[in-house]
Amino acid sequence: MKTELSWLGIVAISAAIAMVPNALAVENDAAGTIAPVPDSAQSGGEGESIVQVANLVYAGVKSSKCFSDHFLVRAEQETSISTSRRFHAVKLASEDLYDFPMVIMTGEGTFELPESERQSLRRYVERGGFLLASAGCSSEEWNKAFRAEMEAIFPDHPLTALDMEHPIFHTVNDIETLKGWHADPRPIEGVSIGGRIGVIFSNDGLNDTKHTQGCCCCGGNEITNAEEINVNILAYALTY
Repeated sequence: MKTELSWLGIVAISAAIAMVPNALAVENDAAGTIAPVPDSAQSGGEGESIVQVANLVYAGVKSSKCFSDHFLVRAEQETSISTSRRFHAVKLASEDLYDFPMVIMTGEGTFELPESERQSLRRYVERGGFLLASAGCSSEEWNKAFRAEMEAIFPDHPLTALDMEHPIFHTVNDIETLKGWHADPRPIEGVSIGGRIGVIFSNDGLNDTKHTQGCCCCGGNEITNAEEINVNILAYALTY
């Protein structure tokens, strides 16, 4: 049974540190050295230093397919991160969750997680995993359901709006404002646990559907500079 995140060895952590233009700080142990993270086999047969991101299958059968993976290509172009160019699908209750430093959760309409998935997500985030959640097409039903799940999973750690000075907006790209299709987007929110953001949530959507196939914003107020923001989020997830 996997008991802690195991996706990233010292080589990948060093790469993540080197790639950030603004030189993000990384947590050190009491001796001032980076605490080692155990290696594990990668999904899809890729090399150990390749950073992989997963899109979640949750609430039984709901998928997170309408979220662009194009930011992975951009992250590799603009930084020293070596990424898998495509998402890997993973079930929320699966132990394979621990093979990924960051996972994507999106969709439209209402949903409810079974208790097994709630416990799995709680353990994943508490042990260092990072969840990027985004309401597809600015779906208010999905937004309401996701907020209810966060209250159930992290009752002592509420979603809180992040101001634009937060490091997550300045890891690789300096993001001064959020831009929406039709209006100013609502603030991006986060769940902070142990001094780090473990969950990022956008009510309007960071899906970057212009880089997806068979998906569209469909009248929602999706954030149009999502690709740059998602590169930053990946950098944050790897360095905090």
